[in-house]
Amino acid sequence: MKRRELLARVAAETRRQGKRWELLRQGSNHEIWRCGSIDVAVPRHPEINEWTAIGIYRSLEGELGKDWWRG
Repeated sequence: MKRRELLARVAAETRRQGKRWELLRQGSNHEIWRCGSIDVAVPRHPEINEWTAIGIYRSLEGELGKDWWRG
């Protein structure tokens, strides 16, 4: 999965639910993003492994709801 696709998908869902998706800081290998009270590390690679993407999606379930990315 392309990194920009992952970020766009999360951003679209947070907008739909009226929540904030904001970049906190950038590192050399990862960026730290915040959705509500949950911080998520997103790799800066152009391609993100499918399992890594699912892990990122699951880590956001506390804010966006269970299995939000499957709908």
